[in-house]
Amino acid sequence: MSTEPVTLMVARRVAGERYHDFIAWLREGEQLATDFPGYLGSGVLAPPPGDDEFQMIFRFTDEHTMATWEHSASRRTWLERGKGLFAQPHEHRALGLDAWFGSGMRQPPRWKQTIAIWLAFFPVSLCFNLLFGGLLADVPLVTRILLSTLALTPLMTYLFIPLVTRMLTPWLQGTRSPTIPRRASPSANS
Repeated sequence: MSTEPVTLMVARRVAGERYHDFIAWLREGEQLATDFPGYLGSGVLAPPPGDDEFQMIFRFTDEHTMATWEHSASRRTWLERGKGLFAQPHEHRALGLDAWFGSGMRQPPRWKQTIAIWLAFFPVSLCFNLLFGGLLADVPLVTRILLSTLALTPLMTYLFIPLVTRMLTPWLQGTRSPTIPRRASPSANS
């Protein structure tokens, strides 16, 4: 088994009109995971407008600690309570950088991964420094870097890097974006 951190990404679509029940159920699952040794964090990424597929991310210190959580009675009970709230579940497990760039597809070249990470990190780091740079100016350098990395690393890991890689998927995978069909003008149908 691997000793590096493991990320489980789960995609679930909201069933019918059960949105509020589904969201409460997701939050319950996140809270449940916090009770397990080796838990590093989790998050829920909302779908873009017009979509209903939520991305759930669970991260553990290694495969063993994740397996303990996955096969626990409390998780099975939680999944049972969720029946009827979601449709079309899809799970993907990733190690290391695969957690951001895997998603069941082929790995993009490292140079593309580097650019994607930089595109996420630069604006967030810039905003952090614009907002808090003045407050931290008199703090010793090591403490300032410690505080900024403590604040930014979880944001980058669970929110901004997954968001950027999702937005850049066609480029990262070397595929073209699907063409959006053009609507016929109203006069053409008359």
